[in-house]
Amino acid sequence: MLKIDLPHRSLEIEHIVLDFNGTLALDGVLLPGVKERLLKLGDLARLYVFTADTFGSADRECAGLPVKLVRVNGREGGADKARLVRELGGKNTAAVGNGHNDALMFKEAALSLLVLGEEGAAISALMAAHVVFPSITAALDFFLKPQRAVATLRV
Repeated sequence: MLKIDLPHRSLEIEHIVLDFNGTLALDGVLLPGVKERLLKLGDLARLYVFTADTFGSADRECAGLPVKLVRVNGREGGADKARLVRELGGKNTAAVGNGHNDALMFKEAALSLLVLGEEGAAISALMAAHVVFPSITAALDFFLKPQRAVATLRV
């Protein structure tokens, strides 16, 4: 479990759900630095990668990583993601994404991180996020160095 102590509350993150394309990957290929960070994060929380697998590469790219690959509907993926976060328990789940279909899961999660990467980010997801990052590596490092959360999320 990943414990993040904030001045106004403590978060106990058991699950981290991550969007694949546009967040962890660009054009179906994991971005540099992602594998190493996911290997470290796998020791701290259960990792789930949500994907409609637009490029058909998610299985290959996630092979050997401590993640559970979860397929979502290509058209209704946002509802699928939100439902899965609720099932995991939103108060102990962090969500990472960038797309319009991530906004609903962001609202269900205790902590939501938006990644403003090469594909951009949807305004709906931006408005639902707790924190915005310029890259996936910066977002994953936020979990690996939880003291960063104190400065960013203090009241």
